[in-house]
Amino acid sequence: MGQSKVAVVLGVGPGLGAAVAHRFAREGFAVGLMARSSQQLTQIQSEIEQSGGKALSVTVDATDAASVKAAFEEVSSQLGSPEVFVYNAGAFKMAGILELTPEEFEQNWKVNCFGAFLAVQQVLPAMIERGGGTILLTGATAAVRGSAKFAALAVGKFGLRALAQSLAREFGSQGIHVAHIIIDGMINTPRVRAMASEREDNTLLAPEAIAQTYWQLYQQDATAWTLELDLRPAVEKF
Repeated sequence: MGQSKVAVVLGVGPGLGAAVAHRFAREGFAVGLMARSSQQLTQIQSEIEQSGGKALSVTVDATDAASVKAAFEEVSSQLGSPEVFVYNAGAFKMAGILELTPEEFEQNWKVNCFGAFLAVQQVLPAMIERGGGTILLTGATAAVRGSAKFAALAVGKFGLRALAQSLAREFGSQGIHVAHIIIDGMINTPRVRAMASEREDNTLLAPEAIAQTYWQLYQQDATAWTLELDLRPAVEKF
């Protein structure tokens, strides 16, 4: 059971989360799939298993400390402790400062930032003990620019970026590679296709292409680690 290396993706949807899970599964990792709803997890797990991989689905509320702890305990007991952790959860409500309720603002911050803090507390002890690990945090344009009506996203994503920097500086010397990936553009997911059906594929980030970059970050030699990189379509204005 414990022979495979273990990767955990928290925030597995039909776009980037699924692509990252498939990419690591293809390389022989046992993959822990985490999301709020079990429905899409089950489908992605069966796809991984059908192609000869190993996966475990665990439902989790990223904003709840007890839920996050229980989810990682399940992964550790079933698969082993993660060598790779990807935080891909996100929440976004587009609204002005005066339109957001305090509850909405807090919930968005919790999903975009607090959940990553809760999760890394669960994966770090075994990584420290092993003397190595990789933590990849999915960021957004909003991590470096707070636009009008984007406060609910930007505050959490700025926080996630700060968390990445603090983690890297505290644990890099212990062999733990932390990277923050700024996704500057819209990802080609079923939801985005439904909302923006007129968009050409080349104007959207392909999930598989992003997942390949995540894999490359994992493979980096410790003498040349990336802390932050940005990804965008060639045609994206920035």
